[in-house]
Amino acid sequence: MLTCGCYLRPNMQQLIEQAWEDRSLLQSPEHLQAIEQVIEDLDKGHLRVAQPIADGWQVNEWVKKAVILYFPTRKMETFHAGPMEFHDKMKLKSNYAELGIRVVPHAVARYGAYISRGVILMPSYVNIGAYVDEGTMVDTWATVGSCAQVGKHVHLSGGVGLGGVLEPIQAAPVIIEDGAFIGSRCIVVEGVRVGKEAVLGAGVTITQSTKIIDVTGTEPKEYKGYVPERSVVIPGGYTKKFPAGDYQVPCAIIIGQRKPSTDLKTSLNDALRDFKVAV
Repeated sequence: MLTCGCYLRPNMQQLIEQAWEDRSLLQSPEHLQAIEQVIEDLDKGHLRVAQPIADGWQVNEWVKKAVILYFPTRKMETFHAGPMEFHDKMKLKSNYAELGIRVVPHAVARYGAYISRGVILMPSYVNIGAYVDEGTMVDTWATVGSCAQVGKHVHLSGGVGLGGVLEPIQAAPVIIEDGAFIGSRCIVVEGVRVGKEAVLGAGVTITQSTKIIDVTGTEPKEYKGYVPERSVVIPGGYTKKFPAGDYQVPCAIIIGQRKPSTDLKTSLNDALRDFKVAV
């Protein structure tokens, strides 16, 4: 059951689970209506693929199932946006002025992605099932993958790639929590969670297997799949032994904590300058 002010229509989850187990039910008007309603509710922000709870995040696998089931129910069609032509199964979002969203050409967001009031989409891409909360900047050529969850007042810098996830169905989505600053050309994939107000320096790549090493104490502390709140992170490397010899392997290094004196709207360079790091 959802716990974030979202709601669940009677029997909707049950109908989705039934269609997931028996694809012949995709011919059933009742089941088709349930799938379409889930996508509509995702688009409006009434449902989420994942939402924060008291002790972390809850992933709603049945909602991801509805997104996957939506694809085979659609037919390919040609449509136009001005002189531009598309040929796809999915509609694009619309009514941006009414929604209070600034969209710069050629930003594209698919129907079924929720984008909150006050978001700015520079030329970028937001895929179905994603959630982008209020006041967030999605900068030029940034990509918000399917079902990725982005919090309030986040800055996704130019060329950032947030991985999408639909299958395997058990996989968690990428989560970027409120106030985080993701530097240029960063890649965050495989369900990695970036904590509130964390700063990732340009070019940081984090997967579930990437070592995230906190070097601020007398002994290193290692994380995987999670960047702690207010951490300042830069690209790094460590030596790993292989049969053919010793080689450098990429990692992410936590070099400090974002200072209270750093305004939440600070530039990436200002946050890193506190630690005398040039990125």
